[in-house]
Amino acid sequence: MEGFEVKNINYEDTKDWILNKHYAHRMPSISYSFGLFYKSNLVGILTIGKPASNSLCIGVCGQEYKDKVFELNRLVTNDNLPKNALSYFVSQVLKRLKEEDLILISYADEAMNHHGYIYQATNWIYTGKTKSRTDKYTPENKHSRHYNDDYNHLRKVRTSKHRYIYFTGKSKKEYLNKLRYKIENYPKGNNSNYELGFKLKTKIINTQTGQIYYE
Repeated sequence: MEGFEVKNINYEDTKDWILNKHYAHRMPSISYSFGLFYKSNLVGILTIGKPASNSLCIGVCGQEYKDKVFELNRLVTNDNLPKNALSYFVSQVLKRLKEEDLILISYADEAMNHHGYIYQATNWIYTGKTKSRTDKYTPENKHSRHYNDDYNHLRKVRTSKHRYIYFTGKSKKEYLNKLRYKIENYPKGNNSNYELGFKLKTKIINTQTGQIYYE
């Protein structure tokens, strides 16, 4: 695309986009970070890192391949970019990773009314939806190691997400043969865009009273 370019960027370059513009407002694990530039101006970022869950890494293609599993965990761009800018960005990143031999996973959050059309446009494999569930609650911005009995009665809701897989490098066929998820047809529906800076609130359930509130 004329005027656009994808470059590697550093961790510090991602912070403002992730903490202030992405709806999660939380820094994830970052192993690879890329920027979308238009005429030398940074107009978007994409980051990839190790998932927090070891069982997730094992669950994609098995124990043997768990160290190859990485998550495309943040993708944020400015509004009003040309129609194909996002697919150009993702496809260029995937080309840059073709020598890395990775198993990539990413999610489209139903809570944000996302279906993962960008992954469909760049030929990811769709493997269905995760189940909605609840996790133990800890106060915002605190790690679960700070969990204590004061919060035993509180659970936070994890919404269902569409799950996509992409294989890079020379081992694509090998990974595909080991894939543990069933390949399904792409989901369809109306997507919603969120305003940059919007924060998705977490649904909290008080298991003693049934009260629901959002943080």
